Amino acid sequence: MNEWVIFGLGFLAQLFFSARLVTQWFISEKAKKVKTPVIFWKLSLLASILLFIYGYLREDLAIMLGQFLIYAVYIRNLQLQGAWNKTSLFFRGLVLGFPVALSFYGMFYNSLEWTDLINGVNISPWLVILGVFGQVVYTSRFFYQWYFAEKTGHSFLPEGFWILSVLGAVFLFTYGIFRNDPVLISAHFFGGLIYMRDLYILRRSEARA
Repeated sequence: MNEWVIFGLGFLAQLFFSARLVTQWFISEKAKKVKTPVIFWKLSLLASILLFIYGYLREDLAIMLGQFLIYAVYIRNLQLQGAWNKTSLFFRGLVLGFPVALSFYGMFYNSLEWTDLINGVNISPWLVILGVFGQVVYTSRFFYQWYFAEKTGHSFLPEGFWILSVLGAVFLFTYGIFRNDPVLISAHFFGGLIYMRDLYILRRSEARA
């Protein structure tokens, strides 16, 4: 597939991710405290599907691993907000059908050797390690968020979420530079700025309280 088409798919995925962040940021600025709207999780799911496909086409283990690990957490947050059953049947079918279609494709049509990705055939082994480590740190923010959401019974983004977001963005931005990946570079540069701003809003709202 043409490289520009692949990058276009990656930027489309990041457009959805950026839209969720900007929407969340705007609502938080307006409320003077960190808020997490339902659209945040819906856009996350759509972006995750696109970015996984992008990672596959780029033969990038770190990108695919991140989206694979976090997919169910997005769905669970919609359930905690009471929005999952209210979502259109088409959207739920798309979200639940993607893993099924992916499994079917992997069993019968996949030509990508996963061992090559792990052994660093496509990229240097140290770069694979950096990318996977960055993705684990970045992804862990949602497992951290999930723990607090389950504990309190409602979906929100605690301070640790934003700290892990900043750290993960730094690692993945560095990884993107070495990978010559404009999608990762732009996404984690601008994303990092928003994460730091949300962290500031959260601490300021807690200070007022």
